[in-house]
Amino acid sequence: MIKTIALGSDRAAKIMAVRAAVARIASVDEKWTDVKVVARAVTITAPAMPLTDWELMKGARERALAVRGLLLAQKLEADLYVGLEGGFHSISLDGEWHTFLRGWAFVTDGKTKTDTGAGDSVHGYFGATPSIEVPETIRKNVIEGKRELGLVIDEVAGMRDVRSKQGAWGVLSRDLVTRSLSFELALIAACAPFYNREMYET
Repeated sequence: MIKTIALGSDRAAKIMAVRAAVARIASVDEKWTDVKVVARAVTITAPAMPLTDWELMKGARERALAVRGLLLAQKLEADLYVGLEGGFHSISLDGEWHTFLRGWAFVTDGKTKTDTGAGDSVHGYFGATPSIEVPETIRKNVIEGKRELGLVIDEVAGMRDVRSKQGAWGVLSRDLVTRSLSFELALIAACAPFYNREMYET
């Protein structure tokens, strides 16, 4: 039974993503029906603007472990701990560079692999968002200008705090895909071993 999920962020879009993912999962697994979401701001060592899948995955994992540590220090716990991290990933194809906006989710039950007989690291799973190509002007501002995407997208969209609402995803896709929806899909993927155990335990 999943009763509590702890999220390593207090951003509205990420909280919405967790709630929406839980609702979708509950439609196939009734154990997810009455889940409480606990959201906490956390401090991590990953860069403010991750520029590779490695940095994104590291950031997502750090967030999940940080919220776990925060709750344990308060003598609290959750059934699952979640980290979500968004940023860029660039890849060269036939000599041409493409930069994508993407994100990663990491979900852990907080158990170490020692508990499962496989070492000391924390047991958990990753899931990725879809990807959308980033316009060159935004790419240059962020990568070459060393600026945070949140600030750049606010300027481009002529809005304030876009990342807490539809996010860069919403701006680039005309709200067909929002930041929250992209993270929702990553979470559904990362949580699969917890709601579809039979497939992952064989």
